[in-house]
Amino acid sequence: MTISSVLSTKDKIGYGLGDMASALVWQTATLFLAYFYTDVFGLPAAIMGTMFLVVRAVDAFVDPCIGALVDRTQTRHGRFRPWLLWFAIPFGVSCIITFYVPDAGATAKILYACVTYAILSFIYSAINVPYCAMPGALTMDPHERHSLQSWRFGLSFIGGLIVTVIALPLVAKLGAGNDQKGYFYAMSMMGLLGIALFFGCFFLTRERFTPRNDSSGSLFSDLKLLAGNTQWRIVFVFNILLLTAVVTRGSATMYYVKYVLQRPDMVFTFIVSGMIAALSGALLSARLLGKFDRVRAYQWIIITFVVFAALIFIIPPTQVWLIFGLNIVFSFIQNLTTPLQWTMFSDVVDYEEHRSGRRLDGLVFSTALFAIKFGLALGGAVVGWVLGAVDYAPNQAAQSATVLTTINALFTLIPCLLFICMVLLLTRYKLNSQVADSIAQDLIRKRGNSESDTTVQTAPDFNNTGVTR
Repeated sequence: MTISSVLSTKDKIGYGLGDMASALVWQTATLFLAYFYTDVFGLPAAIMGTMFLVVRAVDAFVDPCIGALVDRTQTRHGRFRPWLLWFAIPFGVSCIITFYVPDAGATAKILYACVTYAILSFIYSAINVPYCAMPGALTMDPHERHSLQSWRFGLSFIGGLIVTVIALPLVAKLGAGNDQKGYFYAMSMMGLLGIALFFGCFFLTRERFTPRNDSSGSLFSDLKLLAGNTQWRIVFVFNILLLTAVVTRGSATMYYVKYVLQRPDMVFTFIVSGMIAALSGALLSARLLGKFDRVRAYQWIIITFVVFAALIFIIPPTQVWLIFGLNIVFSFIQNLTTPLQWTMFSDVVDYEEHRSGRRLDGLVFSTALFAIKFGLALGGAVVGWVLGAVDYAPNQAAQSATVLTTINALFTLIPCLLFICMVLLLTRYKLNSQVADSIAQDLIRKRGNSESDTTVQTAPDFNNTGVTR
C-alpha cells in the first residue's frame, strides 16, 4: 500500500467521534427503547413490535435512495463529510422528540410514537449512510480500515457507556420520580452532545480518495448490479442475522436482570460491565486479530461466544456472579469481531469496483445501515411479540415460570441460533484477507495509471481469487 493510505491517530479519533454520536441513539434504542415504549410511554408490547417492523419496511425504500444520493454528491468538502454537517442538528432533535411522551389519548400517543420513531430512523439513515461509507475515502488499505474501525467502535462503546452510566441516573434525577419527564430531559442532553460530536467528526477528518463523480447509472441499475454481487448478498444477510441477534439479546437484558436474576439493583452494573468488556474487545480487535485471516477468525470467535451464551442459559439464576462474569467474557469476545463486520462492507465496495468499475460506497453502506435498522426492528419486534405471547405483565415483580424461561431464552438461546447461522454463512464468503488485500492493491495501481482518464472503465472479474460474480 502507498504511504497515503496510512491514517494518523487524529484521523482515527475524528472518525470515531461520529460513531460515538450515533451510539448515543443506538445504545439507547438497544437497551432502553423497548422498555421505554412498554413501561414508560405506555404502548402495548405487540403494537410496539409492529411499529418497529413497519418503519423498517419503509426504510427499505429510503436507505438505498440516500445511498444513491451520497454516491452522486460532489462538494469541496468531499462526498461524505458534508452530510454530517447538514444533518447533525436534525439528528439531535429527532432523538429528543422520540423520548417525549405527549399528554394525549391512546390513539394519539400511538400515532405520535410511530411518527417520531420514523423521523428518528430516517434522520439516522441520512447521517449514518455517508458516515459509514467514509472509510473507503479515508484509506485504501484494508489493514488500516480494520484499525480505523477498531478506533471507531472503541469510541462508539465509550458513547454507549456514557448512555449506560448516566442515562438511568439522569432519568431518576431530572424526572424526580416522573420517568416520562426524566427520559425526555436525559435524552435532550444526549441529543445535544450528539450534535457536537458529529461536528467534531466533520472537522477532524479529510477525504483522501474521492473517485470521479459518476451519475451515469440509475439507482435501479446500481441496485441490479449490486444484487449480482455474490459477496454483497452474503454480507447483507449476515448482518441482518447479526443485528437481529444482538438487538434481541440487548433488548432482553433489562428484563433478564430484573426478572430472571431478580436483581433490579444490578441492572446498571450488569450493563456497564458488559459495555466496558465490549469496549476492550473493539479496541483490541486489530491488535489481536490483525495477523490472522479475518474470515476464519470471525467464524471461530462466533463459535466461542455461542458456547458462553449457552452456558448462561443453563446456569441457575441464583449463581448471579458466575453469570455476571460469563457475560463480561461474552461481551469481550463478541466485540472483537465488530470492526471486522464493517471492514467486510469496505471489502465488498472494493470488490464491486474491481468487477464492474462502479464504486458504490453510499449504496453498499446504505444496505449495511438497512441491515442494522432491520435487525434493530426485528430484534425489538421479536422481544415484543414473544413477551406478548407469554402474557408478560409490565412491572409485576413475580412473573410466571413460562415468562422467566422465555426471557432467559431471548437473552441467550434465540441469539445463539442466529449466531450459528452466521457461522454457516461465512463458509460461502470468499473475500478473505489475502483476496481483499490483492483487490485493494490492484485498485490503487489502476487509479494511479488512469488519473487522467475521463471514462469509467469496466474491470474484469477477479478470477484468480475464486470469487464469482
